[in-house]
Amino acid sequence: MAHDGQDLSAAQGVVLPDLLRLTGAAVAPAETVLEKATERLRAEVTADGRVSGRLVEANQTAAHGLAWLATYVESLRQMHRWAERLDGEGRFTEVEQLILQIAFGEYLWQLRGGLQMSQGEILRLQDLGLGEEETRALTAPEVMTLTQQGNTQGARTRLVELMQERAAEVTVGASGLDDELEMIREQFRRFVVDKVQPHAHEWHLKDELIPMEVITELAEMGVFGLTIPEEYGGLGLSKASMCVVSEELSRGYIGVGSLGTRSEIAAELIIGGGTEAQKEKWLPGLASAEVLPTAVFTEPNTGSDLGSLRTRAVKDDAGDWRITGNKTWITHASRTQVMTLLARTDPETTDYRGLSMFLAEKTPGTDDHPFPDEGISGGEIEVLGYRGMKEYEIAFDDFRVAGDNLLGGEEGQGFKQLMATFESARIQTAARAVGVAQSALDVSMRYAQDRKQFGKPLIAFPRVSGKLAMMAVETMIARQLTYFSAFEKDGGRRCDLEAGMAKLLGARVAWAAADNGLQIHGGNGFALEYDISRILCDARILNIFEGAAEIQAQVIARRLLG
Repeated sequence: MAHDGQDLSAAQGVVLPDLLRLTGAAVAPAETVLEKATERLRAEVTADGRVSGRLVEANQTAAHGLAWLATYVESLRQMHRWAERLDGEGRFTEVEQLILQIAFGEYLWQLRGGLQMSQGEILRLQDLGLGEEETRALTAPEVMTLTQQGNTQGARTRLVELMQERAAEVTVGASGLDDELEMIREQFRRFVVDKVQPHAHEWHLKDELIPMEVITELAEMGVFGLTIPEEYGGLGLSKASMCVVSEELSRGYIGVGSLGTRSEIAAELIIGGGTEAQKEKWLPGLASAEVLPTAVFTEPNTGSDLGSLRTRAVKDDAGDWRITGNKTWITHASRTQVMTLLARTDPETTDYRGLSMFLAEKTPGTDDHPFPDEGISGGEIEVLGYRGMKEYEIAFDDFRVAGDNLLGGEEGQGFKQLMATFESARIQTAARAVGVAQSALDVSMRYAQDRKQFGKPLIAFPRVSGKLAMMAVETMIARQLTYFSAFEKDGGRRCDLEAGMAKLLGARVAWAAADNGLQIHGGNGFALEYDISRILCDARILNIFEGAAEIQAQVIARRLLG
């Protein structure tokens, strides 16, 4: 035993003996600390027998820290279950074992020493009101062994050696999915390598829309109708399958990965809230990509506060609706045929109760004339990344929407209808984040192997290989959390908490992977010609859309405390 308590064999990268027993036993202490933190904070923010929104906001750092603490604990739980499944199938090889022990070693240490909510915000357990007694569970022998011997330089170096030996494998470590889902992955991986990766960087640099030929091919592969029921022209597959597709397409280019998400969420709105006539009218077109949708929710002065939307819809004498107001950050707005549009139909309200959802038909535009219909105008917002579909601001001035296109035929249900899609939207965003993180790892591995400095490849330097190892480990953690939320959704169980955690962690992992990937590239990473510059720009949006990280943490915290 070395003087610092670290076993020398572990420092050399040897897998810890009895690893699954250690990780299984380490989950319970983490759960105990989460339970105590939840109880302590709940008492702090409760007034008159119920959780107070005002007090949650006053204790926002602690509340958001609780969300991160719960996300870490769920991550450890799912990583252990992943390893158990692989072990039972005889697929728990040295690569997966190293990923598991590094994951536990790092995340348990962060539980004890400080959780990284963002680059400049570290949450420590005392910020949640926990003292030495409440955190004593984290001194359990199994936790101490993993923190001291799990994430060592030797383990990271050995993992990267194995990654180089097994470079032909699609993911670093077995995903844990069944053969059918892995066949779907391989199919879309081949498509991405052939049809997306060779062109993605050029599309980004030229700020071009993804070519319609790509959309047509994706439609032929069933992407846009993947989870739409077969009776409406879709394939009727699982949310887990959509995760795999989104992950692999986003690995090639996040814009391509997001094309399917547009149709997925529009279809879910219609399936969950539409009339039978609306389902029959719209779902087959969405499934075939003959109808491309765009989501028109956000306004210039509201951001995440959707309940404060001001765009209004007024019924005219013919029974149609007239829309007036301004929208912004509308993705893929120009060349689409239908807008899922949220507007206020009850002028007496100032919150979510007066909002209604519309399926607003429009004419696809061109670069020169993006919005040809009467009553709608707008222009492009130039952005750093996520460019393949373009972002727009839109103004409506007495824009006509047919009376039959009020979703569900009932006013005042728009916010409720939209909220019902948030689970799927956040699962899909988490899957896209996993794809972007994997993309950063892909290009950084190749660069570190090819680039030579001081007479040897960059990958031979421990801090470079260490970055690559942690990128691989955290990508797998985010992947397992995402799959778990998808399986919960497929099982018909409420999963807004799990989906929120997957999105929260996945976005941070993608950004960290892209940032570390650029660091590995050095000065070349700052050059526009290198893919990593695009991946960095694309990764940054993941912490903002579909609920910014702060909003996501707030939602998770309210669920935990409520």
